[in-house]
Amino acid sequence: MTSSSDTALLVIDAQESFRRRADDWAATANPAVIDNIALLVAHAREVGDPVVWITHSEPGSGGVFDPASGFVRVIEDLDPRESEAALVKTTVNSFGSTDLHDRLQKAGVRRVVICGIRTEQCCETTARVAADLGYEVEFVTDATTTSAIPAHGGLAAVSGEDIMRRTESILAARGFATIASTSEWIGAVRAPGLP
Repeated sequence: MTSSSDTALLVIDAQESFRRRADDWAATANPAVIDNIALLVAHAREVGDPVVWITHSEPGSGGVFDPASGFVRVIEDLDPRESEAALVKTTVNSFGSTDLHDRLQKAGVRRVVICGIRTEQCCETTARVAADLGYEVEFVTDATTTSAIPAHGGLAAVSGEDIMRRTESILAARGFATIASTSEWIGAVRAPGLP
């Protein structure tokens, strides 16, 4: 991965595995997630920020995250390029089971922009680890999504929308990330040709 920018876009788990869970995908909290990720990818390419595609794999699980299923691949609509880094992780965060940190360091990246699937799981956890590693973190919540958590063991159900708002609040209030929308990141935060 080479970069003339100090910023990298991390696209986390935007993979077919999730779409294969038809009921879950139909109830996603943010139906615009793929369109918003595509906008961020197009913008990153336009301004020369590297795009890193990260997928989640559970070898031997027999489910949709098992590489043998054929679904551990980026959602086709997003059109990843062969020249862009593609990493496969087996941990919740994107750093623990990949060489992502080394790649970002070698490319001179100091800021990561996070988008993808499961706002409160892989996206949030990656944001927290990135902050701990010293990166400036931009969390583009409307380019993430999740699903509701049903009531379990006496605990109340939580809507996907509430999970997304909670994630924003905690990441921002605890200093892990700056929260932005897709339009804010593309329009107001960084315009093409500006440092």
